[in-house]
Amino acid sequence: MPHHVRKGTVKDVLKLLPPKPASPPTSRRVGIHCSTSGGVETAAERAWRLGCNALQIFSSSPRQWSPYDLGKQQCAVMSSLREKYDLKPLAIHANYLINVAGSQTDFRRKAVAAFRGEVERALALCADYVVLHPGSFRGLTRDEGLANASSAIEEAVRGFDLANGGLTLLIENTAGAEFSLGGKFDQVAALCERLRAHMPVAACIDTCHTWVSGYDIVSNSGYAATMKLLDETVGLKNVRLWHCNDAKSAFGSKLDRHQHIGQGTIGLETFRRLLNDPRTADAAFLAETPVDEPLDDLKNVNTLKSLVAPAKPLRRMSPRKSRP
Repeated sequence: MPHHVRKGTVKDVLKLLPPKPASPPTSRRVGIHCSTSGGVETAAERAWRLGCNALQIFSSSPRQWSPYDLGKQQCAVMSSLREKYDLKPLAIHANYLINVAGSQTDFRRKAVAAFRGEVERALALCADYVVLHPGSFRGLTRDEGLANASSAIEEAVRGFDLANGGLTLLIENTAGAEFSLGGKFDQVAALCERLRAHMPVAACIDTCHTWVSGYDIVSNSGYAATMKLLDETVGLKNVRLWHCNDAKSAFGSKLDRHQHIGQGTIGLETFRRLLNDPRTADAAFLAETPVDEPLDDLKNVNTLKSLVAPAKPLRRMSPRKSRP
């Protein structure tokens, strides 16, 4: 879940950084959640100046039901800038108000309509992913919540050809709060399995959510066990996106509080291990860290990039000696 700048400290990257990348790209796709202030297409320029080669945005207000209309020119400029700056993937994070697991009629109707709008805008922007929290099943059983989420998502995308549009739905794991669907990997896997026949679907795994929900990703043995379980349930090949967030809260606390990379209860070494794990090489890594001070976003991007080991040069083979 992206975290915003504290009141009174908003500083625009477009005004603080020159129109060139802050640092060269790495062998991994690393980026951050970027502001769309001034138009959705401006996020690509911000990502470029921060030295990113991937990005995430909101396509509309994350805490309001009112939809946001995108102009064709905005979408065209966004696509052009992404091509120019090699920014891929582009992930759209869905509105926080959307609860596809609930059963209350009015809220379900709003959730379906709002998520349909997210998909429509994601397709218009030629986004690669739309990221969705599964929601809350309060008042229901977990299985009922899972069934509700599946049917609501199917209804929302009806009539859209996500595959042809190059768009994949990513189900994000959650921090494991009471009645929250997706706090366990098997719940993410189950929802993906239900949806797979209807649309391209995969997973987004958040490091903060994983840690506070009770999966040990910090110790060597815990990391190995967690990745093994993730592979056995969701499938590591299906984890297309990692939300790289340190945690302010303790292990197993179920409190979703993001912290700057390396300054929380997870620590730098977990991110180093994750970014250099051969099994995650095809995924993208996007931070959703706080911006407490100007250019905190740049610091977090640079920290993640600094943890990526440089690509090893190909060893030159000595010419074979001819036999006498």
